[in-house]
Amino acid sequence: MGRYRDRFLAGVSILVGLLAAVPAGAASLQKIAQSEWWAGVSGLPSYVNMYLYVPDTPASKPPIVVVPHHCQGDGTSSYNESKSLVSLADRNGFIMIFPEATGQNCWDAGSDRSLNHDGKGDAPAIVQMVRYVLSQYSADAGRVYSVGGSSGGIMTEALLGVFPDVFMAGVSLMGVPCGCWAEDYNDVVGKPSNGTGQWSGPCAGGSVDKTAGEWGDLVRSYFPGYAGHRPRLQHWHGTSDTTLSYKNVAQDIREWTNLLGLDEKEDGSDTPKSGTTRQYWKSACGYTVFEVFSLSGVGHAVPFDGNAVAAYFGLDQAGGQDPETAACPDAVPGGATSGTGGTSGSGGTSATGGDGGATGGDGGTSGAGGGEATGGGPAGGRTGGRGGVGGRSSAGSGGSLETGGTVETGGVAGGTSATGGDVTIGGRSSMAAGGTTATGGISATGGMVAVGGNVATGGSPAQVGGGVGAGAAPASGPGSSGASGTESDTGSEGCGCRLGHHAEGSATATALLVAALGIVLRRRQRRAR
Repeated sequence: MGRYRDRFLAGVSILVGLLAAVPAGAASLQKIAQSEWWAGVSGLPSYVNMYLYVPDTPASKPPIVVVPHHCQGDGTSSYNESKSLVSLADRNGFIMIFPEATGQNCWDAGSDRSLNHDGKGDAPAIVQMVRYVLSQYSADAGRVYSVGGSSGGIMTEALLGVFPDVFMAGVSLMGVPCGCWAEDYNDVVGKPSNGTGQWSGPCAGGSVDKTAGEWGDLVRSYFPGYAGHRPRLQHWHGTSDTTLSYKNVAQDIREWTNLLGLDEKEDGSDTPKSGTTRQYWKSACGYTVFEVFSLSGVGHAVPFDGNAVAAYFGLDQAGGQDPETAACPDAVPGGATSGTGGTSGSGGTSATGGDGGATGGDGGTSGAGGGEATGGGPAGGRTGGRGGVGGRSSAGSGGSLETGGTVETGGVAGGTSATGGDVTIGGRSSMAAGGTTATGGISATGGMVAVGGNVATGGSPAQVGGGVGAGAAPASGPGSSGASGTESDTGSEGCGCRLGHHAEGSATATALLVAALGIVLRRRQRRAR
């Protein structure tokens, strides 16, 4: 019997080892209840849902990638179509948001509700998802990105244009200039049978023509007064695209060069792959902040390469900072981390203190922004100097050390050591320098990936996007593998509740455990006979 007991105990040891190998909680796509991510905000579109993917081991300060879907897509299809990027999230610890416009034809990137920094449309709803993740996961407000194709590319450019204080960079596959979709926009809520809702015929057809200045002024009108850092953009488009005309690329160049303060003529061009031409523009500090990839002969089917996207965002490796910020320290969402803004320290002793720049820059040094309990009011001014939009007010700035001033749209210090001021949108409250810390700075990214699959020409706009062309090799570019990737992105036909690869491993381990248990019990029964 001792021999049987020893064998039984050996079998139990095997089972214990297998149990230890099963992940306690494998990462999977989760739908977040609106009541949770709205966080007291009212008026957002009820048809917009939030899906979230948090890797098993997120980074200590995880970046965020937002992935809006193509027309008639949804959160789960977007997740399934971007598995190569999800795999990198598992490896390097960044968080992914998959927003969903339930029952809609496309994303609303054309109404006043969305093209308004203080609006209540689809774009502001996505930004609210970013705020939620920043608060719940102590995410990196300086590393929020968006990537999307077709309608997701259109939304990506809208997010970057309307919320430059939130996003650091974006990748637009077959998108159009921010604001272009507002031209003759068919603002139909729901998914009409003819697929014409939320559609702009003139923009899709490439007939919207503006000067660089007109495009720039249009986008700046969506966030009046903002003068801080603008997100960098990488745009991919097929020269034979007739669904979202390739003519829009010329307009995109006019818009983004104006917004980024660049010459309309590119700094250079090259051919990273046969049939693919890249134009690029560099900022004053020498970093490439705008790129356009033109794919010769390709229609509305630009393939998605998660490895190339991750490299562009600097997410191909764990840790570190955004590559543009590393090259140009003042390049952060909202404004410079060390800029002066306003009157840079003196502020003023009575009227309004010194504002921290229209949108970003520092609100002066410690104690600046107004007199310390003197100078025509408890804070030396009405607000003691605003911290700018997403900018930083040094500790103690924004008001006096005793009463503080409110920081309306950002600022690290918020207000004072004693009472502080509310930080309502952006910026982080440092130490005890006041300001509520719940909202933090805003940043979000993502964008629908999974494009590909040629849309049947002549089909209704509702057909835009299609599935990913299986086996299609993505056009390579800087940071691209130049191949289909280590993990192919599947189409959207699969189950909407599909789990990540960790869950698949868990099921395998469980099956092994059950099999081992059966073997041990059968052997024990035979010995007993």
